Amino acid sequence: MKDIKRVGLLTGGGDCPGLNAVIRAVVKTLSLKHAIPVIGFEDGFEGLIENRSRPLSYDDASGILQLGGTILGTSNKANPFNHAIKQDGRIVKKDVSAQTLENINRHRLDALVCIGGDGTMTICRQLIEKGVAVVGVPKTIDNDLYGTDVTFGFDTAMSTAAMAIDYIHTTAQSHHRIMLVEIMGRYAGWLTLSAGIAGGADIILIPEIEYNLDAICAKVRERRDHGRNFSIIAISEGAKPKGGQMSVSRVVADSPDAIRLGGVAFKLGDEIEKCTGLETRATVLGHLQRGGSPSANDRLLATRFGVAAADAVAAGKINQMVALQGDSIGLVPIQEIGGRTRTVPVDHPLLEVAKAVGTSLGV
Repeated sequence: MKDIKRVGLLTGGGDCPGLNAVIRAVVKTLSLKHAIPVIGFEDGFEGLIENRSRPLSYDDASGILQLGGTILGTSNKANPFNHAIKQDGRIVKKDVSAQTLENINRHRLDALVCIGGDGTMTICRQLIEKGVAVVGVPKTIDNDLYGTDVTFGFDTAMSTAAMAIDYIHTTAQSHHRIMLVEIMGRYAGWLTLSAGIAGGADIILIPEIEYNLDAICAKVRERRDHGRNFSIIAISEGAKPKGGQMSVSRVVADSPDAIRLGGVAFKLGDEIEKCTGLETRATVLGHLQRGGSPSANDRLLATRFGVAAADAVAAGKINQMVALQGDSIGLVPIQEIGGRTRTVPVDHPLLEVAKAVGTSLGV
């Protein structure tokens, strides 16, 4: 491995709180500790494909720790190996990785630091196979990235969702309604399970455990029989009935992950209303969970990740992703990460915690 003299930096996939904290930590550490200049690419891999970039100095990384989003911009559609372009009035997918490699060489980059989730790490794995030196930083509010105990962005999103459940409680009690709160997470239930427990939801439904309508209605009736004329249901966008399918809101043709989940709260709400005769309402939190200033925990974790990534790339410890393992930050080979989803184990202690306080898991 040759000496690292110039590093590229990008944020890929969906935005989340803490991205700017990582950018700050990477740029400042490489600048102060290693005297290595950083080139930032705009809008994730899209900027790398189209050669849209700018130098990132120490001053550029100052004053951004508390900011949500990313000063570099991001894209959850751009993929150098499967890039969507319009041709003859229709969308076609092309491998433009050669163009990406040209841009890396044009900037004389010795390595890339890529901040992102599963999709980003999958692209990183393919870039590594092309000879690119990469260090990854795990990001997603879903907390579903393999190889790390926690991703930054999760804590803030969990707090946002739990606060939303708090607010829903008052109107549910006032109107004696069944209120469903649909929470992000794709195919993993970490966000819904954690926010549901923290927010005191009466029923928590996650993708890993197929729900039973009769069991849900029985729980609602049981609460009503005990004088509790309202119920709060935290439901993951990827939850599905036993033997059924996940609810798909739309398909985005030009996206690497074309399936967009959503709408399960409305579907289940209608079924519960017919089953119990009680009025139901559904609230979809959506992108509200991605926004806002990162929590103190996410700022701390993002900074630790950023410093570790900068140190790793400077030391030539490439083709690794920084990861939280217990209380320590370690390195995990990127080849082991891309394409794998970290879901909630059916014997996870949080599930027992939920059941211990009387929360139904819909079974």
